[in-house]
Amino acid sequence: MFDLFLKGGPLMWPILLCSIVSITIILERYYCFYRARIRFPNIVSRVKALLRDGKAGEVLKLCERTPGPIAHILAVGIHVRDRSPEEKERLISRAGSKIIRQLDKHLRGLAVIVNASTLLGLLGTVTGMIKAFMKIQDLGGRVDASVLAGGIWEALITTAAGLFVAIPTMIAYHYFEGKVDNISAQMKDAATELLEA
Repeated sequence: MFDLFLKGGPLMWPILLCSIVSITIILERYYCFYRARIRFPNIVSRVKALLRDGKAGEVLKLCERTPGPIAHILAVGIHVRDRSPEEKERLISRAGSKIIRQLDKHLRGLAVIVNASTLLGLLGTVTGMIKAFMKIQDLGGRVDASVLAGGIWEALITTAAGLFVAIPTMIAYHYFEGKVDNISAQMKDAATELLEA
């Protein structure tokens, strides 16, 4: 396997670096979204029921005990319940933006890796083909398949390696982007229902 890696030429090293960074970001973001998952999907209805009964203190305790961004937004809403409607909306919006920035962290890095690994693979293809054609020129046009094999190996291996890194990274990027959008929509819904309550 390492022999195959070396046949891909020097551009295999930056592609390998891209794969390591990609795996690190994917694992870190997966852990982040695992922690952010909603453990109590009915928390909004429970909060509204407690508010109708005038138990704001219990609502605050419930939100602080419940992990995740929805509970955090609800806790912020309870903390600022005595402020003016415009100020409540502004403070909840600011807290929501902060959570979204935390969830979005490093996702741009995944997008960069998708593009970089694809382009590195393409660059490896170009350099491999240049080597192959240089050998053809050195041989004076007498083409020997075994002589050309090294350049073609390099071209194909770097292309495959670049795509091998880019495709799963792109899938992970879009998966996490969908999670951010979903959590953002749920936070907006929860904040709206709280403000109405």
